[in-house]
Order: sequence, then structure tokens, then C-alpha cells
Amino acid sequence: MPAIDLNSDLGESYGAWRMGDDAAMLAVVSSANIACGFHAGDPAGIYRTVKAAADRGVVIGAHVSYPDRVGFGRRDLDVTSEELIGDVIYQIGALKGLAAAAGTTARYVKPHGALYNRIAHDPKQGQAVIAAIKAIDPSLVLMGLANAPILDLAQKSGLKTVAEAFADRAYTPKGELVSRREAGAVLHDTQKIADRMVQLAREGTLEAIDGSIIKIEAQSICVHGDSPGAVAIAETIAKRFAAEGIAVSSFVPTV
Repeated sequence: MPAIDLNSDLGESYGAWRMGDDAAMLAVVSSANIACGFHAGDPAGIYRTVKAAADRGVVIGAHVSYPDRVGFGRRDLDVTSEELIGDVIYQIGALKGLAAAAGTTARYVKPHGALYNRIAHDPKQGQAVIAAIKAIDPSLVLMGLANAPILDLAQKSGLKTVAEAFADRAYTPKGELVSRREAGAVLHDTQKIADRMVQLAREGTLEAIDGSIIKIEAQSICVHGDSPGAVAIAETIAKRFAAEGIAVSSFVPTV
């Protein structure tokens, strides 16, 4: 039976401000990208989500970001390598501590928002993120955009990687994500999204925003936790996968 990972960005609520439905998403996904406090998430809420993931047997990863709570980590920052290395180590360390208290452990790192997009093609910041991961725990897997140079850079530096595609985002003919500033960048039709993800899992292809077919080799699919109807999207994908004989399982084993 073919298998693919289904992940979502969780732990992003902050105090009285609520983002997404972590409990519902954890009933569907196999991996959870947990906010580490720099773009979203407060310690109590992060800990609560980590414990819930552990109870569900969901693998967790550190969703590291630029220090940008006001912009939800979606504003590009021209930070120095030294600053970025420190920021990433700090965030991974924080999640590792909360995970240990919850009886689990972080198994991978997925950069968030602007940092994710920047390092996909910026070797300087990409190498800083890689250096941070290797400094704190070289066994961690780096999750990055499928077909992006960061994956080759990380592999050449000795890290394991996993390529990711996005269920609820449109792609350009070059295989890049359509900017959120452009119309049609975020997808909402659950059935159409599920159709696309079955095609991705079975054929390794997707339809780009211009109608062309592009090659996307990915081992993990992300449903953004803050997207409207995120739970419905994830549930529809999971149901279609079950009907099509596609298993949902993490790219790393639970411990």
C-alpha cells in the first residue's frame, strides 16, 4: 500500500487569541509542526498541543520562524547567520524541553512562513538553519519545499530531509508556491484539493495555476492549520486516501 505523511501547523494560539483546532487536526494528521513561540504560540498552549500529539501518537517537529509575532512570521527578515543560528537553536531547544516533559521528542524541523520561503532558494540563510540543526541535534530531519535547492544543500551537509507539498496552495509552472498576495494562491474546494492530493500521491504530479502539469516528488503533504476549513480539508484528504488505498503515516516512526 502506498503511504504518505499528512502534516499541519499547530500550537499557534497565543493567550486568549485562538488559531485553528489542534485537537481535531491531531485526529487526522500523522505529523504536527509545532510553533516554537517566535511567530505564534505561548508556552502553556504549545505544551498542551505537544501532550495531545503524544497521546495520539502523532510525530512532532519544530516549526521554527523569524522572531515576528506581529507579522505571524510571514515578513522576510535580513538577519545575520549568527542571529539565525541562535534563533533556530533556541526554538528547537524550547520545543525539545516541552516534548521531554510530555514524554515525547521532536523528530524534525520545518521552518515557517517567510523563513521557509527564504531558505528554499537562499543558501546563506539555508546554511545557517542547517548549522543550527546540526549543532543541537543532527538526527533531526529537515522538512522543506519539494524540488527546492535547500533539500540538496541539507543532504550534502549531512542532514536527512523530507520533501513537502501543500494541499491548500496553488503552484506556479516552475513548481513554486503562488504568492499569497495573488488571487487563487490559497485553495478552498475540499473535493478538488483531495483530487489533487490523490494525483500527487499516486503520480507525483500537480496542475499548476496556468493549467500545466508539473512534477512534485513529495513524502509529506501540509494542510495549513490556519486556513479556513482546514479540518474539513484534512478529513476529506484522509477519507479519499483511505478509499484509494493510500495510507497516512509519518516519514519517521513514533517513539
